[in-house]
Amino acid sequence: MGEHVIKLPDVGEGVAEAELVEWHVKIGDLVREDAVLAAVMTDKATVEIPSPVDGEILWLGAEIGDTVPVGSPIVRIKVAGDAPAEAEPAVALAKAKSDVEPAAAEPPKPTPAPAKKVESEPVVKAPVPSGALKPVPRATNFGLPRPEGERPLASPAVRLRAKEAGIDLRQVPGTGPAGRVTHDDLDGFAARGSAVPAAGLQAKTEVEEIKVIGLRRRIAEKMALAKSRIPHITYVEEVDVTALEELRAKLNASKKPDRPKLTLLPFLMRALVKAVAEQPQLNAIYDDDAGIIHRHAGVHIGMAAQTPGGLMVPVVRHAEARDLWDCATEVNRLADAAKAGTATREELTGSTITITSLGAMGGVATTPVINYPEVAIVGVNKIMMRPMWDGTQFVPRKMMNLSSSFDHRVIDGWDAAVFVQRLKALLEAPAMIFVEG
Repeated sequence: MGEHVIKLPDVGEGVAEAELVEWHVKIGDLVREDAVLAAVMTDKATVEIPSPVDGEILWLGAEIGDTVPVGSPIVRIKVAGDAPAEAEPAVALAKAKSDVEPAAAEPPKPTPAPAKKVESEPVVKAPVPSGALKPVPRATNFGLPRPEGERPLASPAVRLRAKEAGIDLRQVPGTGPAGRVTHDDLDGFAARGSAVPAAGLQAKTEVEEIKVIGLRRRIAEKMALAKSRIPHITYVEEVDVTALEELRAKLNASKKPDRPKLTLLPFLMRALVKAVAEQPQLNAIYDDDAGIIHRHAGVHIGMAAQTPGGLMVPVVRHAEARDLWDCATEVNRLADAAKAGTATREELTGSTITITSLGAMGGVATTPVINYPEVAIVGVNKIMMRPMWDGTQFVPRKMMNLSSSFDHRVIDGWDAAVFVQRLKALLEAPAMIFVEG
């Protein structure tokens, strides 16, 4: 019998380390050649680590959430016959799962020692066993519930008195031997006028610990980077979208069968293209380390989308070259790819300005976080019917707020207001969206 050591392979693109996000095996498992052992996440993609041999898992060298340097041993496998001591398996580049870049490269961490069995399930701390509890004076223990499932100790007489008084003995601290509830304890509890919860209502003391790993950690790092480095200014304006909604309904009613159903987003994308053509400083990337603003001629719109794995931002490239229907088709394609986890690295990077929308859950107003290193993000809030004064009377109108955030180092408040007012004008008179020049 021999032992085969598998190291974290070089996954390319200059990556020096990767985060372990999933184990597919545990110590003692028998594996076949090419079976997936683990998954690690780089800046943009998830990489699966296959086994190069048949054998039994002897040792796992890292825990979920650990950052592992390239070349570090991660698995030891017992194999039949003699085997090379070390090996690097071929890696399979899995689907890209995040558009979130880490805040900064971290120094390599030492390889964890052969240790405990790795589990990916959240850890739930159990209540303290009843045998470990010690009686304490009622003044400090008053009203403290027992651990769930523990039956209070009390004599039949005490139980009868508690039942007749409507007192739940589980809520009465006991000062007798082994925590037994006495008549004095019952009298003291009743004298204090303690409110007793209704049957079935109990305080819960469990604490669930969930390690932040994978895409969720990438999102956390990206949000922290954006908020720590970008001084945000948020501008909220209401927009009358009654005419736009009427136009959208007519276009959907008469659309060709092969065309997608139009939502608000394609109209907003076309309006965004016209607005940034007049204010190109909004369609930019700010390299604050180098002190350089990169203004882009092409409008690459990031579409913040909620997926089962977390927030992702697929990118509609060259929106300036797409008509309304083409924008709608691309939005649907990218949204489906993001939700299915099949979006590529190229589809999740390269945006120059972002739109974020929660649809019907969009709220009245929001404060969107800028997609670093961009300088602007446009937030779409939900459409609501509201009475609006037309000069002579109140009339029902479909109203929607735009909540937009800007990098105040690059965009002045006046320029932000001009930009949002231009979007407002285009959306309130939607025919202007389609007027060239």
